[in-house]
Parts: sequence; structure tokens; C-alpha cells
Amino acid sequence: MDFLSTISGTLINVATVLIGSLIGLALRGRMSERINNTILQALGLLVITIGIGMSNDANRVTGSLAPGVILALIALALGGVIGEALRLEERLEGLGDTLKRRFGGTGMFTQGFVTASLLFCVGPLTIIGSIQNGLSGDPRALVIKSALDFIASIALSGAYGVGVIASALTVLILQGGISLGAGGFAALIPNPATDPRVLLVGGAGGVMILGTGINLLLAGLGLGQYRVRVGALIPALPLCVVVYALAVWIAPK
Repeated sequence: MDFLSTISGTLINVATVLIGSLIGLALRGRMSERINNTILQALGLLVITIGIGMSNDANRVTGSLAPGVILALIALALGGVIGEALRLEERLEGLGDTLKRRFGGTGMFTQGFVTASLLFCVGPLTIIGSIQNGLSGDPRALVIKSALDFIASIALSGAYGVGVIASALTVLILQGGISLGAGGFAALIPNPATDPRVLLVGGAGGVMILGTGINLLLAGLGLGQYRVRVGALIPALPLCVVVYALAVWIAPK
């Protein structure tokens, strides 16, 4: 894959943050809560639909002891156990709170920059989407994230001003860096688009994106206190490679 294919999702994300921020500056918070909730519900339904489609990548995995769906389930279950033991969900939230306390309160520009950077870059979709984009050139997860960040940037820029626009630089550096790192690994794979390990990572990532869509839908319905703990499932992504290797190793020859 070429350089632009590896970071295509990140470039889309940067563009949506910039455009959304400019729209937010023009609107200055005129959108009602009812409109915001309806948009969240629509986004949630869309993300659920795309997550289901992406999860089907696991069905394309062949050549191992068990079907790809079973391998993805094993990786997600083990990843969830590890993620909960490490308290990854809480650590992600704690990272955001720590950075906000450290850098916040030094002016509206800095507060807007820090708040937007945390919202756009600290979360499962950032990791899932960047890895998937780098491995196979597939930007679908980051396109979903771009749509979410577009809406969020409208609201944030209306509240904090131009500092939100500067967060696009954080998105470019962080997501682009992860995608390029994953792309370096993909260079060792003959055909990342059909490699079973990449497909398994994409399938498990699709299930996690499905969970993100459910969370958005619940938030739009005013049930944000209930959520799928997607952050705790992040270890499932590298575990997919391990689980597949074991399944191939013990498969009858």
C-alpha cells in the first residue's frame, strides 16, 4: 500500500474536524438538545449497521482448527478478561481526566484544544480504526469516527472557540502514527486484504464498533448510564493473531 492509503482514514478525520469546527463557530451552539439526541440515534444506528458488516470479515477466515467467528469470540473473551484485569476502560477515562486537570484552565483556546484532542483521540475507535487502516488500507472504522467527530467538533467549537480547530493536528499525528506503524507490519504480509490474521482483527474490531454504535444509540435515548465496555476489549485485537496462530498449529494436518 502507498502512504496515502495507509493514512486515508486519518486524512478524512482531520478534514471533518476542521469543517465541523468551522460550522460550530458559525452556529455558536444554536442546536437544541432534541436535535443532538436525534443525531446521536441516527449515528448509533449507522455505526451498528457498519459494525455488523465489518464483523463478517471473521467469516472469511479459513485454514484453521475452528471457524473465524469462533476464533474472534475466543479473542474477544480473553481480551475482555485481560482488559478488565488491567482496568483499561477506567484507565482511558483516567488519562483524559489527568490531562484535562494538567492542561485545562489556562484559557479558552487551550481548554478547547485539550478537550477536543482527548475526545477525538482517547478511545477504542482511534486504535481500532488506525490499526485497520494501516494493515489493509480499509478506512471504514475511521470514517465512522470522522462522522462522530464532525458532530462533536460542531458542539465543542461553539463552546470553546478556535482551540478545537487545533486538535486536528493531534488527530493527524496520533492516528497517522498508529496507522503508519501498522502499515509497517502489513508490509511483511503478502496480501493484507485477504490475510486471515488481518481479517480476524477486522472481524473482532467490527464487533467492538458494533458495541460503540449501541453506546451511541443508548446515549441518544437518554440511557447513557448503560454502555458496552468497549475499551476493555482492546487487547482482543493483538490476541486475534495469537489465537489464529494457535488454531493453525493444533489443526490436524
